[in-house]
Amino acid sequence: MMYIVKLIKNINANRNLLPLKLDQPETWHPAIDQALQTTRFYQLSKVEVIRGHFALLYALVERWRPETHMFVMPVGEVIVTMEDVLHIFGLPIDKEVVSDWIDSSHDFLVTQSFAIFGSEPQANSSSKSYINLSWVRHIRDTQSLDTWESVIRYVRCHIFCLLSTTLFADKSMAYAHAKYLPLLQNFDQIGNNSWGSICLAHLYRSLCRASWYDCKEMDGPLNLLFAWA
Repeated sequence: MMYIVKLIKNINANRNLLPLKLDQPETWHPAIDQALQTTRFYQLSKVEVIRGHFALLYALVERWRPETHMFVMPVGEVIVTMEDVLHIFGLPIDKEVVSDWIDSSHDFLVTQSFAIFGSEPQANSSSKSYINLSWVRHIRDTQSLDTWESVIRYVRCHIFCLLSTTLFADKSMAYAHAKYLPLLQNFDQIGNNSWGSICLAHLYRSLCRASWYDCKEMDGPLNLLFAWA
């Protein structure tokens, strides 16, 4: 009974967490606003980074069961569902399957970079398959936005950063793998991919890895996990 009372108090104290995190931080250019809604990444773009919840993360990992993909709580078993992803991130959950390209060649990197960013990439010196995210943000933030082409380039850069730092985040937040670039080539197809389901699968895998005894740090879509919790 005491646990239930404490749980209700915690829920009341954090009642406004999700609405606050979904408040738009600034007003986008109207064309950017329209393009982001077309790609279904509009709501995700409004979710700010949730930091400092290490105790919550540790508690959730402790209660995660890899064999059932569920959290075992004193009140029963609970799970993050695809409907939760749709509600929190606004990402499609019933569209086309998302698949990536694994090609580490320099030609692949250059060709894809020109198609998405309009210039040769600034890659990681130790791994040519990884692109510098600071360079991508610079390309994004210097777009004139006076033509549809520049709007599309801005949105592609923005989504590429979201894929690398929010949906499929890893321990390195400075570089992102070039395998995501082909997913952004057909601009009209971006919103027809089931980003929500692959994001949830990545969260499950990250939780399973984090539950290993020798894992020191968890990656993955932590914003989704924190907002859900």
